[in-house]
Amino acid sequence: MNNVRLLIDLTLKDFKRKYVGSYLGVLWAFVTPIITIGVFWFVFEVGFKSAPVDELPFILWLICGMIPWFFISDILNNGTNSILENDYLVKKVVFRVELLPLVKITSALVIHLIFVIFTVGIFFYYGYSLDLYSLQLLYYILATVVTTVGIIFISSALVIFLKDIGQLIALILQFGFWLTPIFWSLEQIPDEYSIYLKLNPFYYIINGYRESMIYKVWFWEHPYLTMYFWMVTIGVLLIGNIVFKRLRPHFADSL
Repeated sequence: MNNVRLLIDLTLKDFKRKYVGSYLGVLWAFVTPIITIGVFWFVFEVGFKSAPVDELPFILWLICGMIPWFFISDILNNGTNSILENDYLVKKVVFRVELLPLVKITSALVIHLIFVIFTVGIFFYYGYSLDLYSLQLLYYILATVVTTVGIIFISSALVIFLKDIGQLIALILQFGFWLTPIFWSLEQIPDEYSIYLKLNPFYYIINGYRESMIYKVWFWEHPYLTMYFWMVTIGVLLIGNIVFKRLRPHFADSL
């Protein structure tokens, strides 16, 4: 219970450190993603006259891919540097350092939930309502959190000793954005290549958001893909836990 209270307090402090003092405050967390979505919508739907995807307005199809990707990239970018940003806490022997990466996840989760509500509002605006399939978003949010916990446990621990890890994560996210079907459909890729793109665990999440909001497909209707995703996720989580625990005693000396 004390850890939960501490996590909440650290999350509030993280918000204050990021946004207090700026004119727009926490609105900055939404400005860049909304502008990015607007630019992609304008370029592809207005500029290139992109046709509706599966008879759905392009903006709805696009936003279902962009919103979870913003969530993923926010966690990985900020989570990687979470310990470096709070080095003064790491040197306190009694402090639970593993809470620092979790603070970034909690902070990103709050922003993401607001974006999910925003997405639902856009669907309502276009005349699409919620149904039971939409409840799956909770499952895919959980899947995102569990997957990214393992990754940032690894990256936040390694970056203390290898500063290039931060740049590597940024590079992976840049390639991942284009290799994950976010603003293009996997159906455009030949079958012999699409199977390799499905090995990306973030494909499972991005596609899951669309299947929850658009295609009305339950996650258990993809049993092999679901099993593969959770095997990879649990494996990364276990590795992340081991790496973090092994390197934790050396954090203070290297900061």
